[in-house]
Amino acid sequence: MSDLLRAPAEIKYAEELDWLESIDDNPKPFSWRLSPKMARLFILGSQRSDGLDREISQKWFGDRSFVERSIVTLASDRGLLLIGDPGTGKSWLAELLSAAICRNSTLVVQGTAGTTEDHIKYSWNVSMVIAKGQSRESMIPSPIMTAMETGAIGRFEELTRSTSDVQDALISILSEKYVSVPELDSDSIVFAQPGFSIIATANSRDRGVNDLSSALKRRFNFVRIPVMTNRKSEAEIVRFRTEELLRRHQIELDVPPTLLDVLLQSFADLRASAAAAGSDDEKLESALSTAEQIGVLEDAILHSNFFGERALTARTLASSLVGSLARREPEDLAILNKYLHGVVEPRGKEEGGSWPEFLEGGRDAIATLS
Repeated sequence: MSDLLRAPAEIKYAEELDWLESIDDNPKPFSWRLSPKMARLFILGSQRSDGLDREISQKWFGDRSFVERSIVTLASDRGLLLIGDPGTGKSWLAELLSAAICRNSTLVVQGTAGTTEDHIKYSWNVSMVIAKGQSRESMIPSPIMTAMETGAIGRFEELTRSTSDVQDALISILSEKYVSVPELDSDSIVFAQPGFSIIATANSRDRGVNDLSSALKRRFNFVRIPVMTNRKSEAEIVRFRTEELLRRHQIELDVPPTLLDVLLQSFADLRASAAAAGSDDEKLESALSTAEQIGVLEDAILHSNFFGERALTARTLASSLVGSLARREPEDLAILNKYLHGVVEPRGKEEGGSWPEFLEGGRDAIATLS
């Protein structure tokens, strides 16, 4: 695992999964590696009331009902569609579900405007076709077809980014549970094995890009993942991801709780401003998600470690916030400048603490980018 830039969940948490599988005596659907109860425990972490001999870490922070509904859907014959704003943890939840159920979260198709039907069905090894003709050996199965053949979970990221032709091809897979290969004279149908299902994700901000047809919607159970608004839960997510970052980079650097509070409060302020804005021009282009908070903090930590005094400061945090959120010029810079002068400056005078230094760091960053 140390040789991988980013290990998939089934490798990263292999020890936990092995242990849970060894003690799991609950009923399992199909060929699932963990029962629904243990899958939920793996994702949401253990509690004292579970009576386990070891602690299982919490990996996804959100409402328990979202995880339970997702697991129940995958135990049925319907696909699961996780939908929500960017940065709400849809892909991470899909990865954890796949790791818990089949120990393979890497059977992924990324939806884009360039995704074709071949990407979800099959293609051909041209050199083998020329040498030996079309056969099962010269066929290249897609990740979805591989999931069908092995009774595993296939993942489809950003479903609404793919064209209607690709979405239509997915309808037959979800309803018929097989793929026909007309180029072959024999062995021309690939049937899905028990345990096969599809987890798709969709960005709610992409509505209107390639809307899902009614036929495809009927074959999915929808689970809407809201933006995290609970301050305590959001702080736990940011701390969890930050600790992972520090371990991965082997960085010894303290993140003062006061600076974490400054980051959380800044995003809360900017979200409130966006909610009250009268038009899109008055909103930051950023979704202001928890994932983007983590990105701001990661940028600040790495900058402090490599170019600072190996101590995170409010000035560096403000510079990272401006640099990460100012995507449109001059619109986003104007919004951030208004926030600094209208909210941060009065707060700094009233509360003191890290806010005055945060204000100066933000001003300097805006001046540099302007």
